[in-house]
Amino acid sequence: MAAAGGGGGLCCNPHRRRHHRHRFFFCYPHQSSLGWCSPRSIKISPVITNKDALSSSCNSLTCSTTSLPLPPPPSPGFWPSMGEAGSTTSTSERECQGARLERLWQQFFLDPSQWWDKRFDKRNRRFPDFIHKTAKKALWIDNMFNPPWVHAKIAAMVQCQEQRQFFFSKPEISGKVVRMEQLWQEFFSDPSQWWDNKLIKKSPKYPDFKHKSTHEGLWIENWLNPSWVEAKIATMTLGQTQSADGSRSRVADSFDNDDIVSKLCQDGRLKDALHIVELMVQQNTQLPINTYVGLLKGCARRKALAEGKRVHALIIQSGLDSGIFLGNTLVNMYAKCGSLWDARKVFSTLPEHNVFSWTAIISAYADGGQGEEAINLFRQMQQTGITPDRVAFVVVLKACARIAALEEGRQLHSKIIRSGFESDVSIGIALVDMYAKCGCIEHARLVFDNTHERNVVSWNVMITGYVQQGRGKEALDLYEKMKQEGLQPNSVTYVVLLNACANIAALEQGKHLHYHVIKYGFESDVILENTLVDMYSKCGSIEQARRVFNNMYKRNVVSWNALIAGYEQQGLGKEALALYEEMKQEGLQPNNVTYVVLLNACASIAALEQGKQLHSHIIRSGFELDVIVSSALVDMYAKCGSVEHARQVFNSMHERNVVSWNAMIAGYAQQGLGKEALALYGQMKREDVQPNNVTYVVLLNSCASFAALEQGKQLHSHIIKSGIGLDVNVWNALVDMYAKCGSLECACRVFNNMHKRDVVSWNAMIAGYAQQGFGKEAITLLEQMQREGKKPDEATYVGVLCACSHSGLVNEGRCLFDSMRKNHGVTPTVEHYACMVDLLGRAAYLADAEEFINKMPIQPDVVIWTTLLGAARKHGHVEIGRRAFDCVVKLEPDNTAAHVLLLNIYATAGRRKEVAKIRKEMKDIGVRKMPGCS
Repeated sequence: MAAAGGGGGLCCNPHRRRHHRHRFFFCYPHQSSLGWCSPRSIKISPVITNKDALSSSCNSLTCSTTSLPLPPPPSPGFWPSMGEAGSTTSTSERECQGARLERLWQQFFLDPSQWWDKRFDKRNRRFPDFIHKTAKKALWIDNMFNPPWVHAKIAAMVQCQEQRQFFFSKPEISGKVVRMEQLWQEFFSDPSQWWDNKLIKKSPKYPDFKHKSTHEGLWIENWLNPSWVEAKIATMTLGQTQSADGSRSRVADSFDNDDIVSKLCQDGRLKDALHIVELMVQQNTQLPINTYVGLLKGCARRKALAEGKRVHALIIQSGLDSGIFLGNTLVNMYAKCGSLWDARKVFSTLPEHNVFSWTAIISAYADGGQGEEAINLFRQMQQTGITPDRVAFVVVLKACARIAALEEGRQLHSKIIRSGFESDVSIGIALVDMYAKCGCIEHARLVFDNTHERNVVSWNVMITGYVQQGRGKEALDLYEKMKQEGLQPNSVTYVVLLNACANIAALEQGKHLHYHVIKYGFESDVILENTLVDMYSKCGSIEQARRVFNNMYKRNVVSWNALIAGYEQQGLGKEALALYEEMKQEGLQPNNVTYVVLLNACASIAALEQGKQLHSHIIRSGFELDVIVSSALVDMYAKCGSVEHARQVFNSMHERNVVSWNAMIAGYAQQGLGKEALALYGQMKREDVQPNNVTYVVLLNSCASFAALEQGKQLHSHIIKSGIGLDVNVWNALVDMYAKCGSLECACRVFNNMHKRDVVSWNAMIAGYAQQGFGKEAITLLEQMQREGKKPDEATYVGVLCACSHSGLVNEGRCLFDSMRKNHGVTPTVEHYACMVDLLGRAAYLADAEEFINKMPIQPDVVIWTTLLGAARKHGHVEIGRRAFDCVVKLEPDNTAAHVLLLNIYATAGRRKEVAKIRKEMKDIGVRKMPGCS
């Protein structure tokens, strides 16, 4: 049960009770049906949790002989879902409580000086309005059990000047009353000196009127107000209506409506401001243009197109001439709200165009993603003889950056120099941004270095340019230079730099930046914290990412997405799915990015069942129409081996882009269904969907997997016709396809015609030579690769060693193996050791191969011992074959290939007893020889 803890009130409202034993809490007088009495006089019952039992317990509470009887419990409708639990108290108890309150109020009005007036000191309605100075009895003006005459009596006391002075006995209260009367007299003598905040006040705490210079406030509903204020306010309200001759009264004119509308717009209350303006227009009140301009600017800031159109309609209704100033504001509003058609329509109806008009419409097209049209409008502006100003140049440079129009940007740069704006900070920033986004980072740095005045935005743009071009090291170096020049980075700087660290996996630099983020007080910025989680995840420090995530004061869906993506990128798909469950428990709604990352996690660990559950969540959330989410579903089902489900999702998609087609084609290719992949490619072309680089890479890999040379040649011709053959990944896939299909001549021709070759290109060609047994050609290609300054990697040496093995080049292979670590810094892996064992084994150097294995610095695996076993079988070496077999079965006791190889070794050597013994071992452990295998 709950009760009052101080001041003497008992609350039986079940919605306010707290389950603490023997405790009482105050509640509002009008919410309690038990009145107010001292807690010391109440016999407390133990805690009761049942509502009906609580009601009967409340009725059973009794007061001591010194206390007054309890009032009745609340009416039947007071407790929700309580039935008739509160209708059992007798009428006599109600009358007793009313009589008690009536006696107290009579004592108060006989001598108010014996009572403390707490109305102006109370913090909330729980505290009493009046407290007796000696008896400590309390009274509340709004108590529902007060006699009906109390409010009238108090009002009469306030109106009587003598009793007012007696009623407000405190000196500070009487001073307030006098000052309040003076302020009201000043207000009514000249209302124009006061702000009228009645319509814009957000809560009753704010004054209704505020003096423009002294900032003193007045409240209409205030106990301290003189008695004549209410009538005066009513007269003033009537005076705001129009007179018989249509003119407004002086009182009405004294209120500055334009200021009210302006303040509402600043507070973001567009609908309220618009409502006031609509009422004024209906009353044929002529408003100044600035009122409409303020409204339109507010709509532009909030991107409130509907409200902006209503303001436009009011302008037309009021008969205002859409001059150049108002017209430019309309164009800007429509542009900022994304309505290009309306902006262009208003622009075309303007009687004349100045540089502001042209800048507004150019900005509309630039922000709307139509950079070419923005540049054309800029040319038209110049053809009309209007000279661009600083803002116009900034806007058109932004348009060039959006569409990567480098030539137009260079022409603008020369015009800017001729116009004398090259030293302007904002134009310098726009030029750096344009050159960087057009991929010309050197020119961007040149403009940046030649800028006389640079602020933090200039540095941020230049750093961002380096990051966008994948040059994270230069971005971090520029940050150090920025600090050396004494410029303080802001949150945007750190966001960009952390992205740079994430791109180049610079964990130490990222930790250093994290320290500065905390040092300069940016750790509470949710965007920065999200970027920190992303940086640590991409740098492989998932524990640190989780630590930052757990310490975040506020987490949004982007925060969860960053950490889930971090787990997925590190191959921790189960942890990513577990984090998704935590996210749901916190009541956060996933977005399309969340589902895409989770589907990728399911695909990486082949979690088909969890993927199906996510599919159902996506349908319930309404994201199944999102083309990105649907494409991720296709990819997930395909990678989990359920190509049929992938095709069902693909066929049900309302909209399919090239990513969707690539996901389905890749699904077929990954499952070895090359013919289906090529058939889907044909359907893709029939539906006029343009393939991209990824499409051709996937298809070429599919052709290579089942040696479809003719289809690969057809794809080659399609690539040439499409004009995207300059992509190095496509060329690499072509070389690999021709090599694996056995057409080394075509592979060499494609390789030699490549304008740009990376390590993958050389590896593909070397692997092609290795497959065909051209060891010397592979070694020659490796030497050519080194001469051209390309550093071989692990895959390069795997290919070359395989080529030596197939060609029997033992000495060359040994030299290459020794030099890869000594001269080129490539540490040998298990694959390299397996290649060397194969090289020695093929050349019948079985003893050398076994010795090589025993001297390996790493533990040999099954592949290495099986390779030696295969060489022993080829050359009929029984002892080495037996030792290799023992090592294989120690690692994998049920290895079928090892048993079959040893069986063949014994059979070739004519050892029938050992053959029978091996057959019995195979039968005992359940190993069966595959039919057709020897």
